[in-house]
Amino acid sequence: MKGLLALWFVVCCRLATGPVQDTPKAEASAKEPKAVIEGLVRDAACPLQNPEATATHLSMKCLVECAKKGSPLVILSKDGQLYLPISDQMPDIDQRPKLMPFLGKYVQAKGTVYERKGMHAIVISEIRELKGVHLAVDIREVL
Repeated sequence: MKGLLALWFVVCCRLATGPVQDTPKAEASAKEPKAVIEGLVRDAACPLQNPEATATHLSMKCLVECAKKGSPLVILSKDGQLYLPISDQMPDIDQRPKLMPFLGKYVQAKGTVYERKGMHAIVISEIRELKGVHLAVDIREVL
C-alpha cells in the first residue's frame, strides 16, 4: 500500500510540474522572438528625462557628453520604445564597443528581443546605419 501511495504521489507531482525538457540552449533560442528594430543610438538618460527627445530630434552635444560619461546606450525607436542592447552570454558582456560607432545615427538592428514589465532588450546579431532617415540635429551646441 505504501508503494502504491508513493507512486500516486510521484505521478501527481509529475503531472503538476509538466514534462522535463532537456532542450539544448541552441534549440531553445530558436523559439525566442526575432525582430528588426529601427531607431537612434543614443544615451538612455535624455529620452527618459526629456520627452521632447525623439528618435529623429536630438542634441548631439548632450548625447555625446552623456555617452562619454558612461550613460547606458540604447536604441530609441520612432514610437518611443527604448531597447537596451545586451549580449547573449551570462554574465552579460558590455555592448558599448559595438554601439559607439553608431552613436547619434539612425540604425536598423536585427536580433533577439526580450521584454519584461515594460522594459525592452535586444541581442543584436546585425546592425547597420540607415542613411536615408532625416535627423534634426541641434548643431549649435556642438560648435
